[in-house]
Formats: sequence, C-alpha cells, structure tokens
Amino acid sequence: MPDSKMFSSVSHLTASLLLQGQPCGCLADYVRTETAKHQQCLQQQREYYSEAAIAQAEQALMRILEQADCLCQRKDASQVIADLLRKFDAVTNLSAFSDLKNTH
Repeated sequence: MPDSKMFSSVSHLTASLLLQGQPCGCLADYVRTETAKHQQCLQQQREYYSEAAIAQAEQALMRILEQADCLCQRKDASQVIADLLRKFDAVTNLSAFSDLKNTH
C-alpha cells in the first residue's frame, strides 16, 4: 500500500472540494484539470513505459474526461473521483512533483 503522504495534494484538495458538496460544474472542472495534469506527466514519463501501457493509460484518462459530468453526478462522486486520481497517481506519481513544488 502506498504511503498516504504520497497523495497529500490530491487528498487535501479532494477533501476540500469534493466533500463540501461543490456544484457539479466545479467538480467536473477539477476532474478535467487533474486528468490533464496526469496526461502531461504521463507524456513526460513515456520512455519508462511500454507503448501498450501508455495506450491503456491514455485510453483510461480519455474515458474519465468523456465521463466527467456523469461521474460528478453520482452520489459517491467524491469517493469514485478520489479513487481514480489515486490510481493514476500510482502510475504518474504526480503528487510527488506537486508536493516538491509546494515545499520550496
């Protein structure tokens, strides 16, 4: 199980935005922004993964973008979105880069 500190930026923002009942539009914008960050990070790490792995990750990210509005309307939207972002963070390690930027 990954260290909980690894997800600190995702978890804090998720807690503040998702669990306070933000309107669906704001939540969908958040999902799109975070997904775009994961896509960019994945592209920067392309050399470390096989083409098949990159294709699968890109397909999953695109599916999230396409379904962002529907995801945000679910009763369990905050949990589903947080879980998806954690799973992508395990691949891209985006939160580690974000945490480093925040400490300087």
